[in-house]
Amino acid sequence: MKIEAVIFDLDGTLIDSMGVWAEVDKEYLGKRGLPVPYDLFRDMKHGNSFIEVAKYFKRKFNLSDTIEEIMQEWTDMVKWHYENDIYLKPGAKELLEYLYAKNIKIGLGTSNSKQLAQTVLKSNNVLKYFDVIVAGCQNIRGKPFPDIYLKVATALNVNPCNCIVIEDVYVGVKAAKNAGMTVFSIEDEHTKPEREKIKKIVNFYGKNFYVIKERLEKYFEF
Repeated sequence: MKIEAVIFDLDGTLIDSMGVWAEVDKEYLGKRGLPVPYDLFRDMKHGNSFIEVAKYFKRKFNLSDTIEEIMQEWTDMVKWHYENDIYLKPGAKELLEYLYAKNIKIGLGTSNSKQLAQTVLKSNNVLKYFDVIVAGCQNIRGKPFPDIYLKVATALNVNPCNCIVIEDVYVGVKAAKNAGMTVFSIEDEHTKPEREKIKKIVNFYGKNFYVIKERLEKYFEF
């Protein structure tokens, strides 16, 4: 199998940002005098697109704001963090530099907004490595549907079977599998409850990007 592209998820995979979003939920609802219900995400799944989460909030809390207004407010609330204090996971930059040097195409498939994705990649000095960014605000079905990864592959002009996806959550792994791609998973504290079922279906599970880089190097030895 010839690997021509590596596609990354963003939040929880490339960057440590999941805690920020929990605070955003609390602050957003607090501004409207609404407590955070214990079952807030009972009907939600990891991997829902940015627009799907906005639709869910509007419906659940009967919000008067439009979907676009909800997404923009969330973006405004977290933008400072994405510019200043959200960082790449250890070893991520080294892996991106390695792939770039090998002329391997690099894509991003994220449930987040494209604006925030570009912001955090730029603040960490790695935006230049990405050939394509497909985001969850682009009105496509969220993970575990394969749409986002298939769209990245199409934009990269690479057959899905020649792509490796790096993910952290189960629904993201399923999305990549459903797209017919090879899937690597990186360990993340927020996905600990689903860790074992992730390990059962991925092609490789790594505790960090250093381990993943070592494994990827085997595909590109020539």
